[in-house]
Amino acid sequence: TTTQAEAAVNGNSEEDEAELKEYRMSEVKQNNGANGKPIWVTYGGNIYDITEFIANHPGGSEKIVLAAGGPLEPWWNVYRQHYATDLPMVLLQKYIIGKLSEEDQDQLEQEMEALLEKDPYALEPLQERSQLLKVHSHEPMNAEVPHDQLTQSYLTPNDLFYIRHHHPVPLLSDVELRQWRLKVDLTALDPTLPIREFSYEELKQMPKSTIIATLQCSGNRRGGYNETKRTSGTSWYQGAISTAEWGGVRLRDVLLACGMKEELAMELNLEHVRFESMDGLKASVDLEKAMSLRGDALLAYEMNGVPLPRDHGFPLRTIVPGYVGVRNVKWLDSIQLAPSEAEGAWQRGLNYKTLPPSVGLTEAKNVDLQKIPAMQQASLFSGITHANVVNDGSLVEVSGWAWAGGGRNVVRVDVSVDGGEHWTTAEITEGGDQKVHRSWAWVFWKATLPIPDSADSSNVIEVCSKAVDCAYNVQPQKADW
Repeated sequence: TTTQAEAAVNGNSEEDEAELKEYRMSEVKQNNGANGKPIWVTYGGNIYDITEFIANHPGGSEKIVLAAGGPLEPWWNVYRQHYATDLPMVLLQKYIIGKLSEEDQDQLEQEMEALLEKDPYALEPLQERSQLLKVHSHEPMNAEVPHDQLTQSYLTPNDLFYIRHHHPVPLLSDVELRQWRLKVDLTALDPTLPIREFSYEELKQMPKSTIIATLQCSGNRRGGYNETKRTSGTSWYQGAISTAEWGGVRLRDVLLACGMKEELAMELNLEHVRFESMDGLKASVDLEKAMSLRGDALLAYEMNGVPLPRDHGFPLRTIVPGYVGVRNVKWLDSIQLAPSEAEGAWQRGLNYKTLPPSVGLTEAKNVDLQKIPAMQQASLFSGITHANVVNDGSLVEVSGWAWAGGGRNVVRVDVSVDGGEHWTTAEITEGGDQKVHRSWAWVFWKATLPIPDSADSSNVIEVCSKAVDCAYNVQPQKADW
Protein backbone atom coordinates (compact mmCIF):
# COMPACT_ATOMS: atom_id res chain seq x y z
CA THR A 1 0.00 0.00 0.00
CA THR A 2 1.34 3.43 -0.90
CA THR A 3 1.37 5.76 2.11
CA GLN A 4 0.38 9.41 1.85
CA ALA A 5 3.98 10.36 2.57
CA GLU A 6 5.20 8.17 -0.28
CA ALA A 7 2.56 9.59 -2.56
CA ALA A 8 3.79 13.10 -1.80
CA VAL A 9 7.31 12.06 -2.69
CA ASN A 10 6.12 10.32 -5.85
CA GLY A 11 4.31 13.50 -6.76
CA ASN A 12 7.57 15.05 -7.97
CA SER A 13 7.67 15.15 -11.75
CA GLU A 14 10.39 13.29 -13.64
CA GLU A 15 11.52 16.65 -14.99
CA ASP A 16 11.95 18.04 -11.47
CA GLU A 17 13.90 14.97 -10.35
CA ALA A 18 16.18 15.16 -13.40
CA GLU A 19 17.25 18.65 -12.35
CA LEU A 20 18.26 17.59 -8.82
CA LYS A 21 21.97 17.17 -8.14
CA GLU A 22 23.04 13.67 -7.17
CA TYR A 23 24.99 13.08 -3.94
CA ARG A 24 26.59 10.07 -2.29
CA MET A 25 25.60 9.07 1.26
CA SER A 26 29.14 9.91 2.38
CA GLU A 27 28.44 13.53 1.43
CA VAL A 28 25.13 13.50 3.27
CA LYS A 29 26.84 12.20 6.41
CA GLN A 30 29.20 15.17 6.41
CA ASN A 31 26.25 17.55 6.69
CA ASN A 32 25.10 16.57 10.15
CA GLY A 33 24.98 19.98 11.82
CA ALA A 34 28.36 19.60 13.50
CA ASN A 35 30.75 22.57 13.52
CA GLY A 36 28.22 24.89 11.93
CA LYS A 37 27.45 22.64 8.98
CA PRO A 38 23.89 22.36 7.62
CA ILE A 39 21.65 19.43 8.50
CA TRP A 40 20.79 17.11 5.64
CA VAL A 41 18.52 14.06 5.71
CA THR A 42 17.35 11.62 3.06
CA TYR A 43 13.94 10.09 2.41
CA GLY A 44 12.69 8.10 -0.54
CA GLY A 45 15.85 8.74 -2.51
CA ASN A 46 15.71 12.51 -2.12
CA ILE A 47 17.93 14.76 0.01
CA TYR A 48 16.62 17.59 2.14
CA ASP A 49 18.44 20.46 3.87
CA ILE A 50 16.29 20.82 7.00
CA THR A 51 18.51 23.30 8.83
CA GLU A 52 15.81 25.98 8.79
CA PHE A 53 13.09 23.51 9.73
CA ILE A 54 14.63 22.19 12.95
CA ALA A 55 12.97 24.78 15.21
CA ASN A 56 9.58 24.12 13.59
CA HIS A 57 9.59 20.35 14.08
CA PRO A 58 6.40 19.54 16.02
CA GLY A 59 8.15 16.74 17.92
CA GLY A 60 10.98 19.03 19.03
CA SER A 61 14.41 19.67 17.57
CA GLU A 62 15.95 16.99 19.81
CA LYS A 63 14.14 14.21 17.95
CA ILE A 64 14.63 15.27 14.35
CA VAL A 65 18.39 15.80 14.74
CA LEU A 66 18.71 12.09 15.50
CA ALA A 67 18.47 11.64 11.72
CA ALA A 68 21.01 14.39 10.92
CA GLY A 69 23.32 13.30 8.12
CA GLY A 70 21.34 10.14 7.42
CA PRO A 71 18.02 8.60 6.37
CA LEU A 72 14.65 9.35 7.95
CA GLU A 73 13.25 5.89 7.19
CA PRO A 74 14.63 4.06 10.28
CA TRP A 75 13.24 6.74 12.59
CA TRP A 76 9.88 6.93 10.87
CA ASN A 77 9.64 3.16 11.26
CA VAL A 78 9.31 3.84 14.99
CA TYR A 79 7.56 7.21 14.81
CA ARG A 80 4.94 5.95 12.35
CA GLN A 81 2.62 8.86 12.97
CA HIS A 82 4.55 10.51 10.11
CA TYR A 83 2.64 8.21 7.74
CA ALA A 84 -0.78 9.18 9.07
CA THR A 85 -1.04 12.36 6.95
CA ASP A 86 0.74 14.02 4.05
CA LEU A 87 1.82 16.96 6.25
CA PRO A 88 5.40 15.74 6.91
CA MET A 89 6.11 15.54 3.18
CA VAL A 90 4.33 18.80 2.44
CA LEU A 91 6.64 20.49 4.95
CA LEU A 92 9.73 18.68 3.67
CA GLN A 93 9.23 19.42 -0.02
CA LYS A 94 10.37 23.04 0.22
CA TYR A 95 13.74 21.86 1.57
CA ILE A 96 14.64 19.38 -1.20
CA ILE A 97 18.15 19.98 -2.57
CA GLY A 98 19.16 16.80 -4.36
CA LYS A 99 18.80 13.09 -4.83
CA LEU A 100 20.73 10.16 -3.42
CA SER A 101 22.78 8.01 -5.75
CA GLU A 102 20.96 4.88 -6.90
CA GLU A 103 23.70 2.70 -5.43
CA ASP A 104 23.34 4.22 -1.97
CA GLN A 105 19.54 4.19 -2.14
CA ASP A 106 19.55 0.49 -3.08
CA GLN A 107 21.81 -0.20 -0.09
CA LEU A 108 19.51 1.76 2.20
CA GLU A 109 16.45 -0.14 0.98
CA GLN A 110 18.17 -3.45 1.70
CA GLU A 111 18.99 -2.27 5.23
CA MET A 112 15.38 -1.21 5.73
CA GLU A 113 14.10 -4.62 4.61
CA ALA A 114 16.23 -6.24 7.28
CA LEU A 115 15.05 -3.70 9.87
CA LEU A 116 11.39 -4.27 9.03
CA GLU A 117 11.74 -7.98 9.80
CA LYS A 118 11.99 -6.98 13.48
CA ASP A 119 8.75 -5.07 13.92
CA PRO A 120 8.92 -2.94 17.11
CA TYR A 121 5.09 -3.01 17.24
CA ALA A 122 4.74 -6.79 17.11
CA LEU A 123 3.85 -7.13 20.81
CA GLU A 124 1.23 -4.40 21.20
CA PRO A 125 -1.53 -5.18 23.77
CA LEU A 126 -4.28 -5.39 21.15
CA GLN A 127 -6.55 -7.48 23.38
CA GLU A 128 -6.74 -4.67 25.95
CA ARG A 129 -8.26 -2.17 23.51
CA SER A 130 -11.98 -1.71 22.93
CA GLN A 131 -13.22 -2.02 19.38
CA LEU A 132 -15.24 1.15 20.04
CA LEU A 133 -12.12 3.35 20.17
CA LYS A 134 -11.78 5.79 17.30
CA VAL A 135 -8.26 5.09 16.04
CA HIS A 136 -6.13 7.86 14.52
CA SER A 137 -2.98 5.77 14.17
CA HIS A 138 -2.26 2.13 14.97
CA GLU A 139 1.54 2.36 15.23
CA PRO A 140 2.01 4.06 17.59
CA MET A 141 -1.54 3.66 18.88
CA ASN A 142 -3.43 6.93 19.20
CA ALA A 143 -7.15 6.53 19.78
CA GLU A 144 -9.97 8.49 21.35
CA VAL A 145 -13.32 7.76 22.94
CA PRO A 146 -16.23 8.30 20.52
CA HIS A 147 -18.23 11.31 21.62
CA ASP A 148 -21.40 9.28 22.17
CA GLN A 149 -19.51 7.03 24.62
CA LEU A 150 -17.73 9.73 26.63
CA THR A 151 -20.47 10.31 29.17
CA GLN A 152 -21.89 6.79 29.33
CA SER A 153 -19.94 6.17 32.54
CA TYR A 154 -18.38 8.64 34.97
CA LEU A 155 -15.31 6.39 35.24
CA THR A 156 -14.11 5.45 31.78
CA PRO A 157 -13.68 1.67 31.34
CA ASN A 158 -10.00 0.79 31.05
CA ASP A 159 -10.33 -0.66 27.57
CA LEU A 160 -12.10 2.49 26.35
CA PHE A 161 -9.76 5.02 28.00
CA TYR A 162 -8.13 7.22 25.35
CA ILE A 163 -4.65 6.17 24.21
CA ARG A 164 -1.82 8.56 23.38
CA HIS A 165 1.47 6.85 22.52
CA HIS A 166 4.69 8.07 20.93
CA HIS A 167 6.46 4.70 20.76
CA PRO A 168 5.80 0.95 20.99
CA VAL A 169 4.30 -0.14 24.32
CA PRO A 170 6.95 -1.54 26.71
CA LEU A 171 6.53 -5.17 27.73
CA LEU A 172 8.01 -6.61 30.93
CA SER A 173 8.23 -10.34 31.52
CA ASP A 174 7.64 -11.66 35.04
CA VAL A 175 11.39 -11.85 35.53
CA GLU A 176 11.90 -8.32 34.24
CA LEU A 177 9.15 -7.04 36.54
CA ARG A 178 10.91 -8.59 39.54
CA GLN A 179 14.14 -6.94 38.41
CA TRP A 180 12.54 -3.57 37.63
CA ARG A 181 13.41 -0.71 39.98
CA LEU A 182 12.17 2.87 40.25
CA LYS A 183 15.25 5.06 40.69
CA VAL A 184 14.94 8.27 42.74
CA ASP A 185 17.82 10.76 42.60
CA LEU A 186 17.93 13.60 45.17
CA THR A 187 21.67 14.19 44.96
CA ALA A 188 21.09 17.79 43.83
CA LEU A 189 19.79 18.35 47.36
CA ASP A 190 22.62 16.51 49.08
CA PRO A 191 25.45 14.76 47.17
CA THR A 192 25.79 12.24 50.00
CA LEU A 193 22.23 10.94 49.52
CA PRO A 194 22.19 7.58 47.74
CA ILE A 195 20.12 7.11 44.60
CA ARG A 196 17.28 5.04 46.02
CA GLU A 197 15.70 2.14 44.19
CA PHE A 198 12.21 0.76 44.83
CA SER A 199 10.85 -2.52 43.55
CA TYR A 200 7.26 -2.89 42.41
CA GLU A 201 6.37 -4.81 45.57
CA GLU A 202 8.09 -2.27 47.84
CA LEU A 203 6.01 0.54 46.37
CA LYS A 204 2.82 -1.48 46.87
CA GLN A 205 3.71 -1.97 50.54
CA MET A 206 3.82 1.80 51.18
CA PRO A 207 0.64 3.61 52.36
CA LYS A 208 -1.86 3.60 49.51
CA SER A 209 -3.87 6.56 48.26
CA THR A 210 -6.61 6.73 45.66
CA ILE A 211 -7.94 9.65 43.65
CA ILE A 212 -10.42 10.08 40.84
CA ALA A 213 -8.78 12.20 38.15
CA THR A 214 -9.39 13.15 34.55
CA LEU A 215 -6.54 13.01 32.05
CA GLN A 216 -6.63 14.85 28.75
CA CYS A 217 -4.19 15.07 25.87
CA SER A 218 -3.12 18.68 25.46
CA GLY A 219 -4.03 18.40 21.76
CA ASN A 220 -7.65 17.43 22.40
CA ARG A 221 -10.11 19.20 20.04
CA ARG A 222 -7.35 19.82 17.47
CA GLY A 223 -9.69 18.47 14.81
CA GLY A 224 -11.90 21.50 15.39
CA TYR A 225 -8.95 23.83 14.95
CA ASN A 226 -8.22 22.20 11.60
CA GLU A 227 -11.59 23.38 10.33
CA THR A 228 -10.28 26.93 10.66
CA LYS A 229 -6.57 26.55 9.95
CA ARG A 230 -4.40 23.48 9.53
CA THR A 231 -2.36 22.34 12.52
CA SER A 232 0.19 19.59 12.99
CA GLY A 233 -0.37 16.51 15.12
CA THR A 234 -3.19 14.06 15.70
CA SER A 235 -6.56 15.42 14.62
CA TRP A 236 -8.43 14.64 17.84
CA TYR A 237 -12.15 15.40 18.03
CA GLN A 238 -13.20 15.69 21.72
CA GLY A 239 -12.45 12.16 22.92
CA ALA A 240 -8.80 12.44 24.01
CA ILE A 241 -10.06 12.75 27.56
CA SER A 242 -11.05 10.09 30.10
CA THR A 243 -11.44 9.59 33.84
CA ALA A 244 -10.36 6.81 36.18
CA GLU A 245 -9.83 6.02 39.83
CA TRP A 246 -6.07 5.76 40.33
CA GLY A 247 -4.42 3.88 43.16
CA GLY A 248 -0.82 4.11 44.31
CA VAL A 249 1.62 5.80 46.63
CA ARG A 250 1.86 9.55 47.03
CA LEU A 251 4.80 11.05 45.17
CA ARG A 252 5.39 13.15 48.29
CA ASP A 253 5.80 10.02 50.43
CA VAL A 254 8.38 8.51 48.10
CA LEU A 255 10.39 11.74 48.00
CA LEU A 256 10.32 12.04 51.80
CA ALA A 257 11.43 8.42 52.13
CA CYS A 258 14.45 9.30 49.99
CA GLY A 259 15.51 12.22 52.21
CA MET A 260 13.63 15.17 50.72
CA LYS A 261 13.89 18.39 52.75
CA GLU A 262 11.56 20.85 51.10
CA GLU A 263 12.87 24.00 52.78
CA LEU A 264 16.45 23.16 51.79
CA ALA A 265 15.30 22.47 48.22
CA MET A 266 13.69 25.89 48.11
CA GLU A 267 16.86 27.54 49.39
CA LEU A 268 18.87 25.79 46.68
CA ASN A 269 16.32 26.74 43.98
CA LEU A 270 15.59 23.10 43.25
CA GLU A 271 12.14 23.76 41.86
CA HIS A 272 11.53 20.85 39.50
CA VAL A 273 10.85 17.13 39.78
CA ARG A 274 11.81 15.33 36.59
CA PHE A 275 10.37 12.05 35.34
CA GLU A 276 11.74 9.71 32.71
CA SER A 277 9.92 6.72 31.23
CA MET A 278 11.13 3.38 29.95
CA ASP A 279 10.55 4.60 26.38
CA GLY A 280 12.61 7.74 26.88
CA LEU A 281 9.90 10.34 27.41
CA LYS A 282 11.06 13.11 29.75
CA ALA A 283 8.77 15.53 31.57
CA SER A 284 8.71 17.46 34.83
CA VAL A 285 6.43 19.26 37.26
CA ASP A 286 7.02 21.90 39.89
CA LEU A 287 8.23 20.78 43.31
CA GLU A 288 5.29 22.51 44.98
CA LYS A 289 2.84 20.23 43.17
CA ALA A 290 4.93 17.14 43.84
CA MET A 291 5.15 17.80 47.60
CA SER A 292 1.71 19.26 48.31
CA LEU A 293 -0.60 17.18 50.47
CA ARG A 294 -3.47 18.84 48.64
CA GLY A 295 -1.83 18.34 45.25
CA ASP A 296 -2.53 14.59 45.33
CA ALA A 297 0.28 13.65 42.93
CA LEU A 298 0.55 9.87 42.78
CA LEU A 299 2.84 7.14 41.59
CA ALA A 300 0.02 4.91 40.42
CA TYR A 301 0.05 1.16 39.97
CA GLU A 302 -3.74 0.65 39.80
CA MET A 303 -6.44 1.93 37.45
CA ASN A 304 -10.09 1.42 38.33
CA GLY A 305 -9.18 -1.19 40.93
CA VAL A 306 -6.90 -3.40 38.82
CA PRO A 307 -3.19 -3.26 37.93
CA LEU A 308 -2.40 -0.66 35.29
CA PRO A 309 -2.98 -1.99 31.77
CA ARG A 310 0.12 -1.89 29.58
CA ASP A 311 -1.40 0.85 27.42
CA HIS A 312 -1.73 3.04 30.48
CA GLY A 313 1.65 2.67 32.06
CA PHE A 314 2.24 -0.73 33.67
CA PRO A 315 3.93 -1.18 36.05
CA LEU A 316 4.00 2.44 37.29
CA ARG A 317 3.04 5.89 36.09
CA THR A 318 2.74 9.38 37.49
CA ILE A 319 -0.68 10.88 38.03
CA VAL A 320 -0.37 14.65 38.36
CA PRO A 321 -4.04 15.63 38.64
CA GLY A 322 -5.09 18.90 37.06
CA TYR A 323 -2.05 18.95 34.74
CA VAL A 324 -1.94 18.28 31.00
CA GLY A 325 -1.74 14.65 29.98
CA VAL A 326 1.95 14.51 29.07
CA ARG A 327 2.99 15.21 32.68
CA ASN A 328 1.31 11.94 33.69
CA VAL A 329 4.28 9.86 32.60
CA LYS A 330 3.61 6.20 31.77
CA TRP A 331 6.06 3.32 32.28
CA LEU A 332 7.97 5.35 34.87
CA ASP A 333 11.65 4.53 35.21
CA SER A 334 13.25 7.34 37.24
CA ILE A 335 12.63 10.52 39.25
CA GLN A 336 15.13 13.34 39.77
CA LEU A 337 15.12 16.58 41.73
CA ALA A 338 16.60 19.37 39.60
CA PRO A 339 17.06 23.16 39.36
CA SER A 340 15.51 23.26 35.86
CA GLU A 341 12.68 21.54 34.03
CA ALA A 342 13.22 18.34 32.07
CA GLU A 343 15.20 18.43 28.86
CA GLY A 344 13.68 17.29 25.61
CA ALA A 345 10.79 17.72 23.24
CA TRP A 346 7.98 16.76 25.64
CA GLN A 347 8.84 19.54 28.07
CA ARG A 348 10.61 22.22 26.04
CA GLY A 349 9.49 21.44 22.50
CA LEU A 350 7.12 23.25 20.21
CA ASN A 351 4.19 20.87 20.76
CA TYR A 352 3.96 21.69 24.47
CA LYS A 353 4.07 25.47 24.25
CA THR A 354 1.16 27.81 23.57
CA LEU A 355 2.24 30.18 20.80
CA PRO A 356 0.61 33.52 19.98
CA PRO A 357 -1.93 33.44 17.12
CA SER A 358 0.43 35.50 14.94
CA VAL A 359 2.89 32.57 14.72
CA GLY A 360 2.12 30.15 11.90
CA LEU A 361 2.92 26.47 11.48
CA THR A 362 6.37 27.07 9.97
CA GLU A 363 7.32 30.26 11.82
CA ALA A 364 8.44 28.92 15.20
CA LYS A 365 12.07 29.58 14.31
CA ASN A 366 11.25 33.26 14.83
CA VAL A 367 10.15 32.63 18.44
CA ASP A 368 12.39 32.03 21.46
CA LEU A 369 10.68 28.93 22.83
CA GLN A 370 12.70 29.10 26.05
CA LYS A 371 10.81 32.28 26.96
CA ILE A 372 7.44 30.53 26.62
CA PRO A 373 6.53 28.36 29.62
CA ALA A 374 5.68 24.73 29.08
CA MET A 375 2.07 23.62 29.51
CA GLN A 376 1.47 22.46 33.08
CA GLN A 377 -1.94 23.12 34.62
CA ALA A 378 -4.70 22.44 32.13
CA SER A 379 -7.12 25.16 31.06
CA LEU A 380 -10.95 24.98 30.95
CA PHE A 381 -12.97 22.76 28.63
CA SER A 382 -16.44 21.49 27.83
CA GLY A 383 -17.93 19.20 25.26
CA ILE A 384 -21.36 18.23 23.96
CA THR A 385 -21.95 14.49 23.61
CA HIS A 386 -25.69 14.28 22.95
CA ALA A 387 -28.28 16.64 21.45
CA ASN A 388 -31.80 15.41 20.65
CA VAL A 389 -34.91 17.24 19.50
CA VAL A 390 -37.96 16.24 21.58
CA ASN A 391 -41.54 17.29 22.38
CA ASP A 392 -42.69 17.39 18.76
CA GLY A 393 -39.74 19.51 17.74
CA SER A 394 -40.14 22.31 20.28
CA LEU A 395 -37.31 21.38 22.65
CA VAL A 396 -33.74 20.13 22.42
CA GLU A 397 -32.17 17.99 25.14
CA VAL A 398 -28.41 18.46 25.44
CA SER A 399 -25.79 16.78 27.64
CA GLY A 400 -22.02 16.65 27.92
CA TRP A 401 -18.96 17.11 30.11
CA ALA A 402 -16.75 19.91 31.45
CA TRP A 403 -13.36 19.97 33.16
CA ALA A 404 -10.98 22.54 34.54
CA GLY A 405 -7.30 22.01 35.27
CA GLY A 406 -5.46 22.95 38.44
CA GLY A 407 -8.12 21.44 40.69
CA ARG A 408 -10.47 24.34 39.93
CA ASN A 409 -14.09 23.32 40.40
CA VAL A 410 -16.43 23.74 37.44
CA VAL A 411 -19.23 25.81 38.94
CA ARG A 412 -21.42 26.36 35.89
CA VAL A 413 -22.00 25.25 32.34
CA ASP A 414 -24.05 27.46 30.01
CA VAL A 415 -25.69 26.21 26.83
CA SER A 416 -27.04 28.10 23.82
CA VAL A 417 -29.04 27.10 20.75
CA ASP A 418 -29.03 30.48 19.02
CA GLY A 419 -25.36 31.25 18.44
CA GLY A 420 -24.72 32.65 21.92
CA GLU A 421 -27.46 35.29 21.92
CA HIS A 422 -29.13 33.62 24.90
CA TRP A 423 -27.77 31.11 27.41
CA THR A 424 -29.38 28.53 29.66
CA THR A 425 -27.57 27.20 32.73
CA ALA A 426 -27.22 23.45 32.64
CA GLU A 427 -27.76 21.10 35.57
CA ILE A 428 -24.54 19.45 36.76
CA THR A 429 -25.52 15.83 37.22
CA GLU A 430 -22.26 14.18 38.33
CA GLY A 431 -18.96 15.40 39.74
CA GLY A 432 -20.28 18.63 41.20
CA ASP A 433 -19.51 17.63 44.80
CA GLN A 434 -15.71 17.44 44.55
CA LYS A 435 -13.48 19.06 47.17
CA VAL A 436 -12.79 22.77 46.80
CA HIS A 437 -9.67 23.36 44.68
CA ARG A 438 -9.14 19.58 44.48
CA SER A 439 -11.62 18.99 41.71
CA TRP A 440 -9.45 16.64 39.68
CA ALA A 441 -12.23 15.05 37.62
CA TRP A 442 -14.77 16.20 35.09
CA VAL A 443 -18.42 17.00 35.65
CA PHE A 444 -21.37 15.77 33.60
CA TRP A 445 -24.20 18.15 32.77
CA LYS A 446 -27.56 18.28 30.97
CA ALA A 447 -30.01 20.96 29.82
CA THR A 448 -33.33 21.24 28.01
CA LEU A 449 -33.80 24.32 25.84
CA PRO A 450 -36.69 25.61 23.73
CA ILE A 451 -35.89 25.77 20.04
CA PRO A 452 -35.97 29.46 19.06
CA ASP A 453 -38.52 30.76 16.57
CA SER A 454 -35.61 32.08 14.54
CA ALA A 455 -34.24 28.56 13.98
CA ASP A 456 -32.85 27.94 10.51
CA SER A 457 -35.45 26.76 8.04
CA SER A 458 -33.10 23.90 7.19
CA ASN A 459 -33.92 22.49 10.64
CA VAL A 460 -30.23 22.60 11.62
CA ILE A 461 -29.64 23.90 15.15
CA GLU A 462 -26.13 24.72 16.32
CA VAL A 463 -25.70 23.98 20.02
CA CYS A 464 -22.75 25.39 21.96
CA SER A 465 -21.56 25.18 25.56
CA LYS A 466 -19.20 27.16 27.75
CA ALA A 467 -17.89 26.22 31.17
CA VAL A 468 -17.10 28.50 34.11
CA ASP A 469 -14.69 27.48 36.88
CA CYS A 470 -14.39 28.65 40.48
CA ALA A 471 -11.84 31.31 39.51
CA TYR A 472 -14.50 32.58 37.08
CA ASN A 473 -12.46 31.72 34.06
CA VAL A 474 -14.92 31.34 31.18
CA GLN A 475 -14.46 29.61 27.87
CA PRO A 476 -14.35 32.33 25.22
CA GLN A 477 -17.19 32.43 22.75
CA LYS A 478 -14.64 33.11 20.01
CA ALA A 479 -10.99 32.11 20.11
CA ASP A 480 -7.97 33.24 18.12
CA TRP A 481 -6.60 30.07 16.50
